[in-house]
Amino acid sequence: MTPPVPADLVKCVVWDLDDTVWDGVLAEGGAATLRHGVADLIRTLDARGILQSVASKNEPANALERLRQFGLDEYFLYPQVSWSPKSELVRAVADQLNINVDTLMFVDDSPFERAEVADVHPQIRCVDSADLAGLAERPELNPPATADARNRRVLYRRDEQRRRHEESFEGPRTEFLRSLGMSLTIAPATPADLDRAAELTQRTHQLNTTGLTFAAEDLRELLGAPDQTLLTMSLTDRFGSYGTIGVALLGLHPGEWRIRLLLMSCRVMGRNIGGAVLTHLMHTADAAGLALTADFLPNDVNRPMYMVYRLAGFSESGSASGPVRRLTLSGTAARDFPDYVDVDCRPYRIIPHLSPS
Repeated sequence: MTPPVPADLVKCVVWDLDDTVWDGVLAEGGAATLRHGVADLIRTLDARGILQSVASKNEPANALERLRQFGLDEYFLYPQVSWSPKSELVRAVADQLNINVDTLMFVDDSPFERAEVADVHPQIRCVDSADLAGLAERPELNPPATADARNRRVLYRRDEQRRRHEESFEGPRTEFLRSLGMSLTIAPATPADLDRAAELTQRTHQLNTTGLTFAAEDLRELLGAPDQTLLTMSLTDRFGSYGTIGVALLGLHPGEWRIRLLLMSCRVMGRNIGGAVLTHLMHTADAAGLALTADFLPNDVNRPMYMVYRLAGFSESGSASGPVRRLTLSGTAARDFPDYVDVDCRPYRIIPHLSPS
């Protein structure tokens, strides 16, 4: 395996507007022209799957209308336009997108605004809008090129529809989940899946059990290893596809099948998709006569995945190596899939003479 990829990929660029996206101050009659090269840069980042939003001190209706006139409004998710401090606005963007603030980049012409954001959120990369030349070449803005990446903004637009549906839904949580009509596909990874699977290992930190990162070449080697199983998960619902949202890597050991890595996109948080995947793995391990165990490496943000394991019936059975904890599935744990998710499990083999259904 290659060395871990630093967790420094930018997931979202947050733009100021006045004297950044356009020349002049809108409230003072400015914003007649776009800054040279900015529109092309916005479109380039979008094509790479970099999300984009706005943090601007302006009148919301006027600012959003000017973006529409420039043909750029569609590129910005959850734009924050108000007179609140910029640190609050960028925090709101991260919250709306359900990503960590350390995955944001903030672009603003004002030294004061950049300093205010950096003081409150030192994890955020702050960029002077005078330094946009060469920005597109920065490594943290060059994620792997995958079909899911190129479609990322569309996927997040669908998430907006889901959120509005959730906010308007009246009834128990399980009924809301049932109303989504979710269909989960769990399948063995193919060579065509490897770029996206590698991207998920490098970008996903919150719903990630061990933080292992891989390049596509590493995963290609694992596909040919007889003692390793690499699975991908995709999800659809009434609003459309979420794309590929999860990866599981399992190793075969004497008498046990060990989950080395289980991760889920933060876009499926609260859907219990992790629980459905673990139920599938339980059935597969049972059919093969193997105990199901898992590695878990705790950090500051992945406690939700620890709770997924515990709710599924796993408990700690000691330390695997250093800070990595070893979890073991109880023999009495329930093996029922959530009734609000249809699960399609494509066949694969974990040992030569057994093929789970």
